[in-house]
Formats: sequence, C-alpha cells, structure tokens
Amino acid sequence: MSATETTTPGIIESLDIQRIMQMIPHRYPMLLVDRMIDLKLGESAIGIKNVSINEPFFQGHFPASPVMPGVLIVESMAQTAGILVVATMGAEAEGKLVYFMSIDGARFRRPVVPGDRIEVHVQKLQARQAVWKFSGKAIVDGNVAAEATFAAMIRGI
Repeated sequence: MSATETTTPGIIESLDIQRIMQMIPHRYPMLLVDRMIDLKLGESAIGIKNVSINEPFFQGHFPASPVMPGVLIVESMAQTAGILVVATMGAEAEGKLVYFMSIDGARFRRPVVPGDRIEVHVQKLQARQAVWKFSGKAIVDGNVAAEATFAAMIRGI
C-alpha cells in the first residue's frame, strides 16, 4: 500500500518508502524519511526515521560512540516538510528540488543513536507560493531530541 487516505478530506494516514521516493528526489544515503504518517494537507505531518548502525555517517561520527549528526536530523525535518508540501500541492510538485532558505533556533536536546526511532513532527507556519516556513521537532521515546524553525523554496513551481 503506497498511500492510505481516510474518509476525512485532506488527511492521509500513511505513505510508504516507495511513495516517498516518487515525491522527493532524495536517495540513499541522503533519504532520511522511511515512512510518513498523519499528514494533514497544508498543515502538518509526522515522518518516521529508523536509525540503524548501518547508516554511512556512523563510520566517522563517531566510531566508538555513534551519534547521528544534528545537521542530518534537521535535514530529516526538511524532507518531512517537503513531502507534506508535495502531498499538498499535488502531482505538479513531485520530484521538484526543495532548497533550504533559512534555519533558525536549532536546538539539540539529546543524542540520536543507532536503534532510535525518530518521529519528525512538522507544522506549517506560513506558505507563500513556492516558499514555505515550518517548525519541526525530532522526538525519540517521547522526548524532544532536536527542534528548529526553517524555511524552504520549491524550485520550478
């Protein structure tokens, strides 16, 4: 099943990895969202990232004590937001490049390590044509691991 839409218009219960790869151009090793759940089109979404010791960045960050780089946690937030934007805008936005415009107030509260399951919560703050602004939180075991406010622009819309 690639997408499950509820009977409530504007709500998508989940998107699997195949559907995600149709929506955004990211691929291994930079695809940092495994599943999407609870998409409220034009409003909010939750992305899931399962962190594995097999991630390539753990080879150098840090071999004796692996920690997911904070910048990649923020990238996971941006990809989650990008998927929400594409789902909201429809087929014309699929596969388009999304560029960061700003990252504000990034805070890292706890390390993310192999075996963690990150729930990436994004909430739209503002949207003007191709520019969208979001708040994001990366939550592990019910605790905020990271948070940021960021803006991005979809190219070609």
